[in-house]
Amino acid sequence: MRVKVDNDKCQGHNRCYAVARELFDLDEYGYSHEKEDGAVPKELEEKARLAVANCPERAIKIVSD
Repeated sequence: MRVKVDNDKCQGHNRCYAVARELFDLDEYGYSHEKEDGAVPKELEEKARLAVANCPERAIKIVSD
């Protein structure tokens, strides 16, 4: 499983970062991007789903490996 942030949709709400800092980081303008090429370890899959569900812009997707 991987997460992917659509940079065109991200508005910098940072909800993904708030719920899953292990998976997301912020740039100097406060916009989110995925860490580690978006790879989600098994133990963080629930946090990845929570980040997707909490993004008001629907800018995060889960992609199968």
